Amino acid sequence: MPLTIVAQIKAAAGKEALVEAELRKLIDITRAEAGCINYDLHKDNEDPGLFLFFENWESRELWQTHMNAPHLAAYMAATEGAVDSFVLHEMTNIG
Repeated sequence: MPLTIVAQIKAAAGKEALVEAELRKLIDITRAEAGCINYDLHKDNEDPGLFLFFENWESRELWQTHMNAPHLAAYMAATEGAVDSFVLHEMTNIG
């Protein structure tokens, strides 16, 4: 069953550009991963430090493989201390 992920990332004040640059690095490599249907990054029009990923995956197992990928570990290391909050929702399309 396909899985939808909505991930909200809030950059720390003064770290918006760093977080955005690191998030952008994830796009192409993730889109090439097995099971990735779409992986779309959005930036809030009013808050330059608020980002949302809208993702769809063929299965939860393939998404979990993505979550353990080296490029996500590199992102975490590069943004350590630069992210105020990270909220993740695993969702199912019902309509």
